[in-house]
Formats: sequence, C-alpha cells, structure tokens
Amino acid sequence: MNIIRMSGGLGNQMFQYALYMKLCSMGKEVKFDDINEYRGEGTRPIMLALFGIEYPKATWDEIIAFTDGSMHPVKRIRRKIFGRQAMEYYEEGFYDPQVLSFESMYLRGNFKSEKYFEDIKEEVRAVYQFPILEKMHLPEKLYASTRECLDAIEGTEAVGIHMYRSDSRLEEELYEGICTEKYYEGAVRFIQERCPNAVFYIFSNEPKWVKGWAEHLIESQIKEGMGRKEIQEMEQRFVMVEANTEHTGYLDMMLMSKCKHNIISNSSFSWWAAWLNDNPDRIVIAPDKWVNDKESEDVYTKGMVLINAKGRVKRTVK
Repeated sequence: MNIIRMSGGLGNQMFQYALYMKLCSMGKEVKFDDINEYRGEGTRPIMLALFGIEYPKATWDEIIAFTDGSMHPVKRIRRKIFGRQAMEYYEEGFYDPQVLSFESMYLRGNFKSEKYFEDIKEEVRAVYQFPILEKMHLPEKLYASTRECLDAIEGTEAVGIHMYRSDSRLEEELYEGICTEKYYEGAVRFIQERCPNAVFYIFSNEPKWVKGWAEHLIESQIKEGMGRKEIQEMEQRFVMVEANTEHTGYLDMMLMSKCKHNIISNSSFSWWAAWLNDNPDRIVIAPDKWVNDKESEDVYTKGMVLINAKGRVKRTVK
C-alpha cells in the first residue's frame, strides 16, 4: 500500500489526486493522509468534494507505521540509537518516474506534472468537471455575481489572468522575480497581438496592487489623439474579479477555465484552470521559470508559451 500525504490548497490536492488515479490504474492500493497537514488552525480547506470525490483515508496507525512516528518508549529509544526507519519518499523536483514504481511508500510532494497521468488524462478531465452553477447552492449574492461574470466571459474573447502574488509560500525567495509586472505586461501584449478583441479578467488576492498595475498598463497603451470613448473601451477590456475567498476560490478556477485563453502564474491553481480550458484554440502563457532553485520543464504542457520576467517570449513548449 502507498499513502499520499495530502497538502496545500485545491490545485495541489488535484495534482495529488491525479497521482492517486494513476497509481490505482496500475492496480496499486493507495490511501491518503489528510490528517497531518489539515489539523491545525488556519489550514486550507480540503476541496475535492467539489468534484464529488471520495477517497480512501489512511488510519493514524497506518500513518505512524509508515513514518516510524510511534511515541511508544521502546520505539523512541530505538530511533535514538538506530535512527528513524521510515518508508518515506520526499519529492525533489516536478516529475520522478520512480514514484510510479513504489509498492509500499509514504509519498510526500505536490507531484505537479501532467507526466504522472498523461495516459489517463481524459479520465482525470472527466473527474474534474465543475457542477453547473445552479447546483452549487451558493448564497444569492455570490450566485448573482458569479453568474454575471460567467455570462460576460462566455460572451467575449475572454482571457483569464491569475495574479496571485503571495500564494501561502513558506520560502518566498524561491518565488521572487518570476511573475513580475513585466511578465504580465508581455503576456498581455502577446495576446493582444493575436486577439485584438481580448477582454482580460483578472483574478487576484491583491486587488489594490492589480488595479494600479492595470491603470499603468492602460496608460502605456493610450496613443496620441485617442478620444475619451476609445479610452473607456480600452479600460473596459480589463475586469477585476475579486468576490471570492479561500473557501469559494474554486469559483475563480471555474471562471478561469471558461475563458478562451489563460495567462497563469507559477501556481497549481491557475495551472489547473488552464488545463481544464477546453477551447481547442486556446493560448496558455506561463512564466519560463516556476521556481528559482530547480529545473521546471516537467511542469509545463505542450503548447504553453513561456515568457520571462522581463516580458520577453522565450519559446513554445513542444
């Protein structure tokens, strides 16, 4: 039996469950440890039930056995003498085929690569279907704002921009200097050159910063001789979406997935929004680095356009 340690928010949980699906398809027994990361105050919610997902849960005794974490005096003494004898795997990169070979292991990581489930991705896509809005049982005000936004997205050449600048990261230095203002400006220009009628729907946890960024971007695009009407039309092409909290953030993922194109941050959340976008002609733009301390190639999917921190197009993923 393998145990996957669930961690992080919805995006990470979706990667971990996709790995679970792959391991099960190989005939392996797999359970989840959804205790350790989610028992403290202020932890992020487990959101997989949104998709109607139920998963087998490891017992505390099973978790202790795999991690060699028993507090029994004899076992504590043994650990002091001989060291911990855990059956644990710690993820170091984005994809490691070794993960698929384990028969009895406690797996810790995000497993943030389509390579883990590429051969069953249609099954994964079928699982990650959002309920229709009317069946989400939202409060009336939230339903109305989401319905309005969804209708607008479906009626325009919509581009979802994910601009989460602080995504509960424990080591900020690993993520600095990646999704810069220039990155987003370069991504917007790339889309505008190919989709002149694009309307950008911006999803962010820092709306004040984003509004300043959008105003600066609009000002830089105003040309001499433009009338007030033209400027207003340009302003209407940048729409802030800021109604959702940690507990309703799945609505942001759903809305982004309904856009025709996506500009993502180095975030599991926006990765999945773009991956679930079923527009065959979609453009997906991603930062050319995901973190600063390791090679990121395995996180990207075919067709992604990679733009660097200076706003320059680096390449298209083959």
